[in-house]
Amino acid sequence: MSAAAATTAAVAETLANARQCLLAARTSAGHWEGELSSSALSTATASFALGLYAGRSACAECRRLSAAGAAWLAHHQNADGGWGDTPDSASNISTTVLCWAALHAIGGAANVQNARARADAWLTRAAGALDPDTLTQVIVHRYGDDRTFSVPILTMCALAGRLGPDAQAWPRVMQLPFELAALPQSWFRFLQLPVVSYALPALIAMGQVRHFRRPARNPLLRGLRWALHGRTRRVLEQIQPPDGGFLEATPLTSFVVMSLIGSDQVAGPVAARGVQFLKSSVRADGSWPIDTNLATWVTTLSVNALAAGGVVLARSSQAELCSPRECESLGAGEQEVVRAWLLNQQHRQRHRYTGADPGGWAWTDLAGGVPDADDTAGALIALRSLGEPDGATIAAATDGVRWLLGLQNRDGGIPTFCRGWGRLPFDRSAPELTAHALLAWRAWHDLLPAPLAHAVGHAAQRALQCLRRQQRPDGAWVPLWFGNQAAPHEENPTYGTARVVLALGRCCDRTTPAVRALLPGGVRWLLTAQNTDGGWGGAAGVSSTIEETGQAVQALAAASAHSGVADRGDAIVTALDRGARWLVQATQGGRRFPAAPIGLYFARLWYAERLYPLIMTVAALGGLRRP
Repeated sequence: MSAAAATTAAVAETLANARQCLLAARTSAGHWEGELSSSALSTATASFALGLYAGRSACAECRRLSAAGAAWLAHHQNADGGWGDTPDSASNISTTVLCWAALHAIGGAANVQNARARADAWLTRAAGALDPDTLTQVIVHRYGDDRTFSVPILTMCALAGRLGPDAQAWPRVMQLPFELAALPQSWFRFLQLPVVSYALPALIAMGQVRHFRRPARNPLLRGLRWALHGRTRRVLEQIQPPDGGFLEATPLTSFVVMSLIGSDQVAGPVAARGVQFLKSSVRADGSWPIDTNLATWVTTLSVNALAAGGVVLARSSQAELCSPRECESLGAGEQEVVRAWLLNQQHRQRHRYTGADPGGWAWTDLAGGVPDADDTAGALIALRSLGEPDGATIAAATDGVRWLLGLQNRDGGIPTFCRGWGRLPFDRSAPELTAHALLAWRAWHDLLPAPLAHAVGHAAQRALQCLRRQQRPDGAWVPLWFGNQAAPHEENPTYGTARVVLALGRCCDRTTPAVRALLPGGVRWLLTAQNTDGGWGGAAGVSSTIEETGQAVQALAAASAHSGVADRGDAIVTALDRGARWLVQATQGGRRFPAAPIGLYFARLWYAERLYPLIMTVAALGGLRRP
């Protein structure tokens, strides 16, 4: 057998194994749920909040869970004495400060005390000193004008007694204007709030505890805040999901709970529901993940990965007859199960949290999810991949397309949650979200009513203009929701560029002139960013990962047939061959899929998702072998 034939056979075997693993990863209900990595930051905030609650109530379980969380932190401390966001992350100042504050407040056995002493030493080296003024300056400097995460960190430190006595501690915590939450939600985009749109619960709860502990000296402002205290508390009650978890996020929910306890609201319904969420979401080892799950997101990614190889439909009749171990595709009945599940996840009412219109999808099937651009685009593409759509599916997709159109910013790009909410990162247009919307619009264009199809065509042209402005001189795009801790500025141009190149490579003919202006630069950047081992990391020279290599291979495979990059055809073929061989080796022929912490959650918190490397391997190798 020739070397080329051997490589082809190895890729085919790896793809078949990976597809089988992906299908086997479904829940008993027929969709995917995945598993997020445990988080030191989540564990620190939840343990502290439950410990604080136990001190004000008779909750013995809260005290036990708080102690178990402290023990987990001590066991998973990095060798240098600090903590990163995941067990595989390098130590950083934010997570270490929160773990340090939690351990000092909770106390515990000798191992916890030893971990606390080692954290003291790490922070002294990293910040220069442990005094409150130095720590405050370091935290504020890290986040600049964005107070979304600096205020929560300082609030927890103040509640834990790490910023000195109350009279000295609370002046170091910036006052958030919680009183603005009493205004109509439609006004928020004009107010230029110091936090991003998703952080409204923290704005209210942390603004209230700061006001409670250190009221404004101005009597008019102080009186206004006291007058609006009850009204904004009711807003917080109204936007809390039934399960108590704001955004299904442990840190955000923990910050709200500790702030309410710190302002003598321990007996209120928001604190009680938040505590219940923390108790129900703890893992058996005493840790918490950054979010409960990404079920909708990983389900759409899984369907679209299978579709990248053309197998979702092509072998459905055969798949009905094979054993689960042998199947490489979803059978017709299985497709219907996934389709029905995805349709059921579409938000049908205006969202009480962000005010988002009906029609979008969130990242999770749980109550705390919020409709967003990436998940809506992913759901639309997945629904189009699951066979010929019926009337109900077309109607749902039409609503989803309209939802994405309504999100488009004036610059032509797509933000995460809300159009024009503010200047902060999660409210700005992001290239990977814009590219994903292009793919979703393209998938449904021919089945839309003529006026809507025309609007989609116009929106696509505007989106391409935004991508042109966002493209770096070297041809790359930098994403919002993914990063790499070892790359310059912790950015991930590999992911961002691959997502845009994938969309450009599949764009319809009417956008060809714009695509020709953008695609060559993106392809050139991906080719030059390939590592000597054949894989890709977050940037050139950064260690290769399965996730980033999968993204790059899928993108280059999609772009390879485009006439705009014909002059680089040989280079693309060579890069794809090297990338495919790297994936075969890294996954041990489709049998091993170690996850890398490249996911970026709110406030630049890192996470790894167990299914990401598996999904991205299937998408990449399937795209290579697609007819």
